[in-house]
Amino acid sequence: MVWFDTSKIHIPVDEDQRNTSLSKPIFRSRVQNIVSPERLLYKQPSVLVGRTDVVAVTPWLAPIVWEGTFDPDLVDIIYKSMNLTIATTVFAVGKYVRFLQDFLETAEKHFMVDFNVRYYVFTDRPDDVPSVNLSQGRHLSVIQVPGSNRWQEISARRMEIIQTAIERQISREADYIFCLDVDSKFHARWGAESLGRLVAVIHPWFYQATRDLFTYERRPASTAYIPMDEGDYYYAGAVFGGSVEDVYTLTKVCRNQLEEDARNSIEAAWQEESHLNRYLLYNKPSKLLSPEYQWDDKKTKTNEVKVIRFSSVIKNYAEIRPNV
Repeated sequence: MVWFDTSKIHIPVDEDQRNTSLSKPIFRSRVQNIVSPERLLYKQPSVLVGRTDVVAVTPWLAPIVWEGTFDPDLVDIIYKSMNLTIATTVFAVGKYVRFLQDFLETAEKHFMVDFNVRYYVFTDRPDDVPSVNLSQGRHLSVIQVPGSNRWQEISARRMEIIQTAIERQISREADYIFCLDVDSKFHARWGAESLGRLVAVIHPWFYQATRDLFTYERRPASTAYIPMDEGDYYYAGAVFGGSVEDVYTLTKVCRNQLEEDARNSIEAAWQEESHLNRYLLYNKPSKLLSPEYQWDDKKTKTNEVKVIRFSSVIKNYAEIRPNV
């Protein structure tokens, strides 16, 4: 396997950060109380009435976010008072840069509206990054990374690149972070209901499947290995997030495991998604997003999915990927 030279990843570094050990980034995240303004009127919640067609909590008591399980106005009011900044990383490498304009334009309509958002675009084609009108409090940084002649290598290097960006820049600029796939579009509200310490999304193709059908890495030689009789949910690699500190830990562990596999000449079945699933099996997410937050446009909408918020667009992989 050929690896990118991390020294060629161009991420701005100021003098204060240069003097800080990269192994110990300083994080902005802090624990805050859930404070609701006085005299805020909203529908009374019920412990008896609600959705009965889906499960809204995991066995370890983490919420699973579905339409109808939260009050969007109440959630946003509570979190907006915290003056948070949400980082959003996206990789637009090679021909994938063509998806960036739709991603950004739909994000401006639906993603964390009225929150402070910082987009971090990783690309080998900085001159092709489109100009998109951003709302107040929203910023875009372009970070140049190398390309590759294998899409698997681009996929495998995401964890390392995100870890490096957190160390050098994001840890000082954001409280929460979401790592999203660029070949996707927003269709409806994605708000503060998605925020949590460690957040994963349930894969749209596997949420109805039993664990023996999950496409985990099944070879014991890989550090992403999960035995056939283990597994909670199958998580999509297209979306993961949480506090910047928790996502930093996730990316660092997954990077180390990817590099160990590379030294042993093994590549996990689904690259970083396989390692993500291994990490989240033993480091349980504090919040799960339903498949509403990562649908696939090739898949027919199901009855339990009341709204599609974010989805992977249909594309010709043979045309956009450097290899099949």
